[in-house]
Amino acid sequence: MEDMSLFYLDADLLSKYKKQQEKNHFARTLDGDSESVSYLPGSTVRFWLNDESSEYAVHWHPAVEMVIPLENIYTVIARQETYALNPGDIFIIPSGELHRLIAPETGKRLIYLFDLDLLSRIRGYSYLTSFLSQPVLINKNNCRPIYKEEATIISQLCRDYFSDDSLREMMIYSHLLAFFVNYVRYRVSLETSSGHNATGGARQKDLMEKFNKVFDFLDEHYAEDITLEKIADLAGFSKFHFSRLFKQCSGYNFYDYVCYRRIKAAETLLMTPSNSITEVALQSGFSSLSTFNRTFKKIKGCTPSEYRNLFSAQIPPFV
Repeated sequence: MEDMSLFYLDADLLSKYKKQQEKNHFARTLDGDSESVSYLPGSTVRFWLNDESSEYAVHWHPAVEMVIPLENIYTVIARQETYALNPGDIFIIPSGELHRLIAPETGKRLIYLFDLDLLSRIRGYSYLTSFLSQPVLINKNNCRPIYKEEATIISQLCRDYFSDDSLREMMIYSHLLAFFVNYVRYRVSLETSSGHNATGGARQKDLMEKFNKVFDFLDEHYAEDITLEKIADLAGFSKFHFSRLFKQCSGYNFYDYVCYRRIKAAETLLMTPSNSITEVALQSGFSSLSTFNRTFKKIKGCTPSEYRNLFSAQIPPFV
């Protein structure tokens, strides 16, 4: 495999990464199935150069994770799917996602952890989270038109991580926003066949405005009785056209996304020990416990009770 390290980091930056890790005695540690993210003091981002050959068992963390192999193939298993990442691939693991990491005997990869919840008040954030609700792979094959631009943004982000600028953290998040906005626009552009001309650009902007409205509405009303017809009318499309657009712009079928949004709400509710499983089901929008259990198992790979036990390291056990 081609060594991609020089594409992202020069020798000086690689040296800085190593020195920082040695200085802070940084290593990934798991407490049961939970990984506590060791951010630098006063920071909510953590980047490092990883060359370990060990395997990380199924685990989760509240931070979004980005993995970029530099040498050799790095394997990630998430949602019962195996991703063999090649050097230069950019792979994003959603926050709270159970996943497993398998390293080759030799090789390097960049691993970044960051807290995107800080951006949750920005208009359009709910649209962004629809794309970050499932693993995302960006490489030269599936995202060729934007790959070079995305890689350039990450390269600059790497350099700013070691900046002495007092606005360093803000600079990093501005790069992350640019990275994700670029990806979202690309996904939407796949639906606008006119390319980059004025008509296509106007249609893309209109589509994003409508879907921002849709995702904001779903964020506020996910626990209610939501129908495809109602949301299609809100967006100004027939239900058939809306279904196709929704799939293209979010990666989900409409009702699958509603289920996903309800399960995300259930995850938070399960963190409170006093909430019974039945209460969690009803509060997150499910009409029956059996439907909730079946949907939760399908999306998370475990039952609500098992999920609660997985996170017992952070919450007291439910009695």
